[in-house]
Amino acid sequence: MSATAVAPDIGMMLREWRERRRLSQQDLSNLTTVSTRHLSRVETGKAHPTPKMILHLAENLEVPLRQRNQLLLAAGYAPKFADTALNDPSLSAVMAGLRDLLDAHLPYPALLLDDYWELVDANAAVDALLIGCAPELLEPPVNVVRLSVHPAGLAGRIQNLDQWATHLHNQVLNRATRSRDPRHRELAREITDLRGEVPRTEPTGEPVLAMHLEVGGQTLRMYSVAAQLSTAWDVALEGLHLETFLPADDATRAFFSTGGN
Repeated sequence: MSATAVAPDIGMMLREWRERRRLSQQDLSNLTTVSTRHLSRVETGKAHPTPKMILHLAENLEVPLRQRNQLLLAAGYAPKFADTALNDPSLSAVMAGLRDLLDAHLPYPALLLDDYWELVDANAAVDALLIGCAPELLEPPVNVVRLSVHPAGLAGRIQNLDQWATHLHNQVLNRATRSRDPRHRELAREITDLRGEVPRTEPTGEPVLAMHLEVGGQTLRMYSVAAQLSTAWDVALEGLHLETFLPADDATRAFFSTGGN
């Protein structure tokens, strides 16, 4: 006899999200104006929440849109948020605006990444950074975290690899905690598989952590700034983020200002 899959319990899932956010029922009640008595009944399965209630609680628990859809499905409701292919015509205006931002960041490198750090687009300045990377790592989908820590990628040219790999590992773990998405946990494990135990690093005394990357015999020092859409109502758009790099010293600024010559 085959095993029967058991659907996740919506009350248990909401309780797990509340506990993950380190909120008591009273804390969540204060945020949502839903009584602690009703929250308790929902979490224990004595009351079945409406779609409106699920979305209200999920918003205050900062649940990502993909996982809000999972909550709705667990309660027997249809998903609320679309997960549209990024090349769909309905997203063309948004994607065009994001690509304009990539070009506006020239002469410095900028990348558009999805929720799993897979490359969606990049400006022309990124090309100079990828010289020497193994061709198989540049085949789509290109994962920039993997590319950064892989021995056949950038790892051999990142001079402060311990610090930079630790930074990337922390970024991935933080997103895994926020999303509860197993793909984020898998990516964090991949970093440790490639690097071994990721070390804890001490502050270097610099005002920001910069990646020190050797390019053509010169060390480029760049720090990153990330930005996301704060008003996305589509799963795919919510996961997008712009990763822009800026020079951390005059030599790096001159390198990009002269086209890498």
